[in-house]
Amino acid sequence: MAAPILHLRNVVYSLGGRPLLDGAEIGVQPGEKLCLVGRNGSGKSTLLRIAAGEIRPDSGEVFLQPGTRVVYLPQEPDLTRFATSFDYVAQGLQPEEDYLARSLLSELGLTGEESTATMSGGEARRCALAHALAARPDLLLLDEPTNHLDLPTITWLERELSAMRAAMIVISHDRRLLETLSRAVVWLEQGTTRRLDQGFARFEDWREETLALEELAAHKLDREIAREEDWMRYGVTARRKRNVRRVAELAGLRARRKEIAGQFRGTLRMSVSEAETTGKLTTVAEDVSKSYGDRTVVRALDLRVLRGDRLGIVGANGMGKTTLLRLLTGEETPDTGQVRIGPSTSLVTLDQRRASLDPSVSLADTLTGGAGDMVQVGTEKRHVIGYMKDFLFRPEQARTPVGVLSGGERGRLALACALAQPSNLLVLDEPTNDLDLETLDLLQEMLDDYPGTVMLVSHDRDFLDRVATSVLVAQGDGRWVEYAGGYSDMLAQTQGEAPAERALPNETTQENNTARSTRTSRKLSYKDKLALEKLPAEIARLEKEIETTRAALSDPTLYASNPSEFTRLSETLSKAETGLAAAEESWLELEMKRESLEATI
Repeated sequence: MAAPILHLRNVVYSLGGRPLLDGAEIGVQPGEKLCLVGRNGSGKSTLLRIAAGEIRPDSGEVFLQPGTRVVYLPQEPDLTRFATSFDYVAQGLQPEEDYLARSLLSELGLTGEESTATMSGGEARRCALAHALAARPDLLLLDEPTNHLDLPTITWLERELSAMRAAMIVISHDRRLLETLSRAVVWLEQGTTRRLDQGFARFEDWREETLALEELAAHKLDREIAREEDWMRYGVTARRKRNVRRVAELAGLRARRKEIAGQFRGTLRMSVSEAETTGKLTTVAEDVSKSYGDRTVVRALDLRVLRGDRLGIVGANGMGKTTLLRLLTGEETPDTGQVRIGPSTSLVTLDQRRASLDPSVSLADTLTGGAGDMVQVGTEKRHVIGYMKDFLFRPEQARTPVGVLSGGERGRLALACALAQPSNLLVLDEPTNDLDLETLDLLQEMLDDYPGTVMLVSHDRDFLDRVATSVLVAQGDGRWVEYAGGYSDMLAQTQGEAPAERALPNETTQENNTARSTRTSRKLSYKDKLALEKLPAEIARLEKEIETTRAALSDPTLYASNPSEFTRLSETLSKAETGLAAAEESWLELEMKRESLEATI
């Protein structure tokens, strides 16, 4: 096995006096793609920042292979030091590599002229992704890369990452992305890590098996502790040395039991407060249209949403998903047609920006509205500490300002606020952003049991498959079509092509080509020309070397007769194959650049 390009060993890191990481380990081989999973607040982002060299651990070893190029994509990238999106993406690139920045920006639907000061969350995320990919790293560290991205862009990103030769560590709540990319899983829990050398599709079964074994060990330890405690009460004798030893052993058993109990800490409890039942019809849209200037967002929509439906709304960013939600809930008035909302409808909304959360207000005051220590949960009152625990907040966090909570903790807090209000219609705009996988499972179970109606905008394909009874898909030009079932069912009905993906940003327009050409050199550099001339010969030489080496290795007697020669030939073959892949990739990039430049002359 090749030496790891990154190895974190026995990493310890404390936050506010509390150990967040306590002996965590990660090893990454060249080209290996692994995912890092764990609950919100378990320290995943901190461990990734240590790997990126942004923070130093309290103790432990951090080894990075010399010469390894590392690129880190945080959850909230800081673009403020750069004037435009192009300036940010092109940082660290050579002038002759500007075409890479231009090309990626175009594929992600950006021009390069966007001001970083006025970018939306989605634009900033796409700009940061373009920078990470343009840098062509050896090791790519991605923290929630799909946040704020629409489905077409997520599909594009999935393809790009799958094709990359770089090693990766990915933190994501998107199960479909993790299943596609990962070949190994690192599970971070209670400050320590465990590794599964299989893809994410196997992880959840493995985790349950692991926890079941640890629970069995905990039961056995409980019985052993009970025997020792019985001896403490009834079996103490005058033999002092033996007594001291058994008392010390009992203390050790209790310490081990406390450590194991930590694996079963805090189970998220999530329930929704129900209002009185509505009639059969929740929302009816009849020939509804809505435009802003020359742009039509909704055109001649007819839709019936019944009590108990789970309607998913999907489409590329800018298609008007949030506007459509506002029309269906009566927050906006259509230009033509009408929207009828059922009587006794009690609506609760969870918006994607968590705008209802004031960063300066404490967690407890956010839940209680600043009115004492009790939370109104439906028709009953509960103490705020008890309600916080249901959403995995610690009692000492009660006076913590919302602004210092992690993204996942803010997501849980927004859910806690929304679910405390009585409702029979839940409107969820990107509810999965920043939530960990376990919270997503609980949210899905809660929605399954919820007797009311759910309308949700989401780019999480797995979540849509699990929750939605139908999906309403943007077709472009204001047209929306409803398909029965979840996201995968919609793909099956459209022969594998999502209608929303017709707006994929990788279809470069002539205008983008023209804009790009005005900022890029109109001819190859001397270095690029020379490389383009020499690479075909180098590729041919490597192909010949690989053919010759494989022929020599095919001798079935070679290993037994000359093991050192077998080892040398194996290393030669591996080196030649790596060199061939790199040469072919370089030639392809230069040839694409040459064709692009010639097209602009």
